[in-house]
Amino acid sequence: MSSLETARPERVSFDEHRMLVELSDGRLLGIPLAWYPRLLQATPKQRADVWLSPSGLHWEEIDEDISVAGLIAGRGDMTKRPATAA
Repeated sequence: MSSLETARPERVSFDEHRMLVELSDGRLLGIPLAWYPRLLQATPKQRADVWLSPSGLHWEEIDEDISVAGLIAGRGDMTKRPATAA
């Protein structure tokens, strides 16, 4: 199994500009909130209402789901894709 398959989120916290995610394999990821506009605009209470699953982070009230694999790969919000040039 790869680390993407075994690393699970254990804790999530926030500072003014980042989401900090502690993984079960010991890594601590610092992700800019600017990558996730829904989290950036959310209240501290909404951010704290996170559900951790083996594969990711979920916020029901703000309709945000983020996979551990996406965090490790450095992918931000994928809901708005840039237009392709012709």
